[in-house]
Amino acid sequence: MSSTEWAQAALQSFDAVVSATEGFRSRAGQRLMAEQVARTFSSATLGKVDEESGEPAPTRSIAVIQAGTGVGKSLAYCAPAIALALSRGTRVLISTATVALQEQLVNKDLPALAALMPQPFKFALAKGRGRYVCKLKLDRLAGHGEAQEEGEDDLFAEEEAAARAKRPRHETEARIQFYSTMAQTLAKGAWDGDRDSLDTPPEPEVWSPVAAEGASCTGKHCPAFSQCTYYDKRKELVGAQVIVANHDLLLSSLGARVLPELDNCLLVLDEAHHLPSTALDQFACSMDLSRITWIERLASRGLRIGALLEVEEIADIPKHSAQLRQTLQDLARIVMDVYGEQLKGFSGRIERQVGAADRDGLQGAKHSHSGRYGEHLQRGRPPEPADAHGARIRAENPLRQPSAWGPARVRVPRGELPEQLIAPLGLVAASAEGFLEALRAISKALRAEMRDKPDEAKRLSTLYAQIGMLAPRLEELHATAQLLLQDAPEGAVPAAKWFTLEVDGDFIVVKAHASPILPGTTLRNHLWSAVRGAVLTSATLTSCGNFDFFLREAGLHGDDAATTLEVASPFNYAAQGTLIAAETRADPKNAAQFTTEMVEALLHDIARVEYGALVLFTSREQMRQAVDALPTAMRNVVLVQNALPRTQLLKRHRERVENGEPSVIFGMQSFGEGLDLPGRLCESVFITKLPFAPPDDPVGEARAEWLRAVGRDPFSELVVPATAIRLAQWVGRAIRTEEDMAHVYCYDKRLTRTSYGQRLLKGLPPFALEQRAPL
Repeated sequence: MSSTEWAQAALQSFDAVVSATEGFRSRAGQRLMAEQVARTFSSATLGKVDEESGEPAPTRSIAVIQAGTGVGKSLAYCAPAIALALSRGTRVLISTATVALQEQLVNKDLPALAALMPQPFKFALAKGRGRYVCKLKLDRLAGHGEAQEEGEDDLFAEEEAAARAKRPRHETEARIQFYSTMAQTLAKGAWDGDRDSLDTPPEPEVWSPVAAEGASCTGKHCPAFSQCTYYDKRKELVGAQVIVANHDLLLSSLGARVLPELDNCLLVLDEAHHLPSTALDQFACSMDLSRITWIERLASRGLRIGALLEVEEIADIPKHSAQLRQTLQDLARIVMDVYGEQLKGFSGRIERQVGAADRDGLQGAKHSHSGRYGEHLQRGRPPEPADAHGARIRAENPLRQPSAWGPARVRVPRGELPEQLIAPLGLVAASAEGFLEALRAISKALRAEMRDKPDEAKRLSTLYAQIGMLAPRLEELHATAQLLLQDAPEGAVPAAKWFTLEVDGDFIVVKAHASPILPGTTLRNHLWSAVRGAVLTSATLTSCGNFDFFLREAGLHGDDAATTLEVASPFNYAAQGTLIAAETRADPKNAAQFTTEMVEALLHDIARVEYGALVLFTSREQMRQAVDALPTAMRNVVLVQNALPRTQLLKRHRERVENGEPSVIFGMQSFGEGLDLPGRLCESVFITKLPFAPPDDPVGEARAEWLRAVGRDPFSELVVPATAIRLAQWVGRAIRTEEDMAHVYCYDKRLTRTSYGQRLLKGLPPFALEQRAPL
């Protein structure tokens, strides 16, 4: 079939599904989006192309579609994409940013679609390995909790082992019982090994010791392979024509063959406005300069296992590990020599730690440190390491206890490292590379031994895991050192580089961090170079009225394969909603005075709420002040984020509204997106302040610095467009159906009083606008 015929057939499938859906109304915008999806996917060349034999270069086809709330974008991309995939003998990979949308697709949208489409198809949910339990780890912990056999404790991360040593006995016993119950439930088949399917998913510190990990997994050579949840789920993926994943997994598994090959599948990126930030998170890296005992442990394991397997490459492991330990310690000292004054961060942090009654004597105490540790603090250096963990704080004075240190951060201007850091970082990179080469040789020998001696699989799997548990730290260390050493040529974009200081128990921890600053470049190099056909969609892809910002952020600006389409919402926003610009006298930049006035106006407005409402704050301190100001009569009306688990809080909110009672949710950024509260559940949205990003993000700081250096305006080019997308998401909580009527209040007068505020307004739905003078 030609691309035109494929597209027509895909649209016919979409139309048939719409016609067969009882009570479903045809929407012009949804049909328009389906047409674009069909055209995009039908014109992409899939599979391997041999250009040397004269075959034409493959055609790439990418559509960026903003589909307003109510368009029904899931059906608009699912139906034509699946029909095309079945016709072309390929698969659809759908990637989302949130668990909520994944669950909606897998539990609701795709089952409904499968019942209506003429051709059957299977679908599956893809999750990262760490969401599943490792049966070997679980059985060991369930059996005796604290590992008793020689070498068994090697399967624990260093921090987990330290935490176990400090944990009260009753808590340890409770964990053993918890793991035992998990193991029994798994053995009976009453649990599938997926963390998310537990009635109450455990906290990360409880789950981590039993989570599956790629670095320590021996796959088919593992004695528990036939009962492995992760590989059972992988089998489901093999037989599925539609796979639902998330942006994190998509980017972290590039080139790993966990998901379908991107040059031979149809890729849909829903909630695509999250893709750039996910890319920055994925390609950032860091290394701990203080807690380094794991290096010695890894060297010991490598030497012991390598000797058993007669691996020649282990000869240099002692040299590499000793060099790494010494150089990391040197780096920590140099960092404190150079940046100590900025990292100490005494005043504000101590004042937050002590009570008001202690403040009278604080000024004199702040600078009166004496003795060896006080001297180090005055010089901006940590005390010498008391052991290999890092610097232990021993002083009796509470001001010199961990609360007096950090957390603090200092960024390297222009990404130009001080000269004294260059040579040590080069040694780290070289030593880590040599160490990794030896570990690769050991791993290769272990896998060969497993193939030749299947009866020794359990012993060999344990050996493999002992190296694999720590090898990723070495890889991360190597990657961080390399990115820190990366020297951008004049005019090129530098990486963001920064150092942090924090306290873990009695130890001062210094870390080094590095990250790309342009997500578009990263995505262009790592993702779009492999993709043939893709659709990116969200309700908020335009910023201030155009796609330019998102296209730059996503790495598609200037890409000839990319086309854009804006599909308007079917809602009549001018009739259904009102945007009330409720001004304060105080300038929002004057945080204290503004917050006082804003809270007064907010309390006046929420007192009139009859059913459901949502208040969105830009900081925890702002929300705390509003909660403290609530009159007694209103306290039972307000539900505060984190006071209850999210699901329980939303359940209670729905129950109150259904009973005819007012209910107001106080929340922050995570409640400003993805929250679906139609009808009376959210008749008013209150935006306390324009949602600018935090000003101290090191990646954002580095990017703004670079933009200024090349004569560009970071506020206009970066800050305002990013805020526009975030604000559009927040405002989008108000109108969720064609029957909704809602008010949106914004207490930040910059929205209507500034030129950039007018740009922000262009990106919002066309509500009726009312301006209100200060109360």
